[in-house]
Amino acid sequence: MTETYEVIVIGGGAAGLSAALVLGRARRHTLVVDAGEPRNAPAAHMQGYLTRDGMPPAEFLDLGREEIARYGVELIRDRAVDVSRERGDGDFAVELASGRTVRARRLIVATGLRDEMPDVPGVAERFGTDVLHCPYCHGWEVRDRAFGVLATTPLSAHQAIMVSQWSKDVTFFLHEVAESDLTDDDVRRLAAAGVKVVAGRVAELTVDDDRLTVRLADGTPHAREVLFVAPRPVPQTGLLEKLGAELHETPFGSYPVVDATGLTSVPGVWAAGNAMGFSEQVINAASAGYRAAATLNGELLFTDLDARS
Repeated sequence: MTETYEVIVIGGGAAGLSAALVLGRARRHTLVVDAGEPRNAPAAHMQGYLTRDGMPPAEFLDLGREEIARYGVELIRDRAVDVSRERGDGDFAVELASGRTVRARRLIVATGLRDEMPDVPGVAERFGTDVLHCPYCHGWEVRDRAFGVLATTPLSAHQAIMVSQWSKDVTFFLHEVAESDLTDDDVRRLAAAGVKVVAGRVAELTVDDDRLTVRLADGTPHAREVLFVAPRPVPQTGLLEKLGAELHETPFGSYPVVDATGLTSVPGVWAAGNAMGFSEQVINAASAGYRAAATLNGELLFTDLDARS
């Protein structure tokens, strides 16, 4: 027998758990499907979340799971592999990797995104320790150290300029980006920030006595303490695409077209967190989940009242 809920939240990160908390408190029969692969798992701590600054991400999620359980929200460790809208009542059927199928009147998709590391030996192995991507997340903790920035596209110049706010010793490795690809504004601002620009492909990142060395293809070593990179974001939009959600292209991938509450072009389906945009930090994702759930709850309430009157 297929189990039916009022709402299924797909994704158990900050956005999904925040949405589930609001829905549980609103007395909605809610299920969270969580594959257990949070984007920030490599990080030892999360920063910038008021009252939770410095908390390990795993601890944050554990507390969130405890909170939603108080309000009767169910959470299962499984992966949603397919979704469809059923004819007749219009409910959504969600097929899980375990073979189980669950149904709901409304969906919140909070599947986030996956970070694809630059293809440079040594980078992926150190990601989350001294290979970092976000100065707002980690800049304070590594302030005033010797920074490197690995270019993956010309947009990486922006990252090199930004991190110079946390250190005055910044080296920008162009890697496979040509100097001619930088704009005049990039060149001017890099110089004004005191960022050293190094041409040439990076061959590998090595670690000796817990110190990083960025080694160029010609063998030139550059000792650094921290390396900032820009992973390629891979949005997890497969389920939304199966439902026919409209997507729009951005420099950071294709994301669903949503309104201010996260409602997609598919009636009854909301997106929250990194499932709807690249730049959603943990605190933003939690806020988006709250907003989506509150809007969904009100829409469901008025739909039912109108059907009775």
